[in-house]
Amino acid sequence: MESTAMITPGLARDLAALGRLGEDTSTESVLRGLTAALAAGVPGCSGASAEHWRDHRVLVSGSHSELILLVEGERELGEGPSIEARQSGGRATVTDVLTETRWPRYDALAIRSGVRSVLVVPIEVPPALLVVGLYSVRPGAFSPQGASSLADMLAEQVGVAMANMWEFEEVRTDAAQLQEALAGRSLIDQAKGIIMQTSGCSAEAAFEELRRISQHHQVKVADLARLLVEEHQRKSSKSSTSSKSSTSPRAPKRG
Repeated sequence: MESTAMITPGLARDLAALGRLGEDTSTESVLRGLTAALAAGVPGCSGASAEHWRDHRVLVSGSHSELILLVEGERELGEGPSIEARQSGGRATVTDVLTETRWPRYDALAIRSGVRSVLVVPIEVPPALLVVGLYSVRPGAFSPQGASSLADMLAEQVGVAMANMWEFEEVRTDAAQLQEALAGRSLIDQAKGIIMQTSGCSAEAAFEELRRISQHHQVKVADLARLLVEEHQRKSSKSSTSSKSSTSPRAPKRG
């Protein structure tokens, strides 16, 4: 039972739920859910952090704001278990920051945050790397045997969640681009109609005129079409207002 001591039914359930997608699913929401699940579900864990590294950029989340500051402070110091785990690709453990000798400046920072023991697990989720940190207010909270089982579960469940999320984001991006393209097409058609109405030319000639002006001013055809449609609407609105004003009845003069 020792090897699974860090895994509880609630933790397994919450980690599995990370793979469920919704309209508000994002990298940030997955990281928030992960750190909350670890803080609540791992015995002895007082809080958790997660660093999402991709293309030399990092996104940090934490169950507590103090842990976000601790992770960012560690990165500024250039030493600590999270940096060790990210560089080595293996787990890093601090049994007790009061007796730890490898990273004295980090230890002082952790003590000020109320942390006594740390477990950091790197998780490869190509093309990204997740660095997950667990923190406890008491020493020796994370056993090596339990850490191994937890690392395996995190790699599996978080890997599935991130893969699902990226696929979902890709689909959502494609849908947004398609919607934008359709909206641009609608504006171009409206702009062509305005040109055809004012000049009496064909649809093909109207589009060629749009393209000629866009090339001359170095703007996209869709952007030029939007400006033309907006200007036409403003003029139409002013014309309509002026017409209503000129036809409104005047008050009779008093004799």
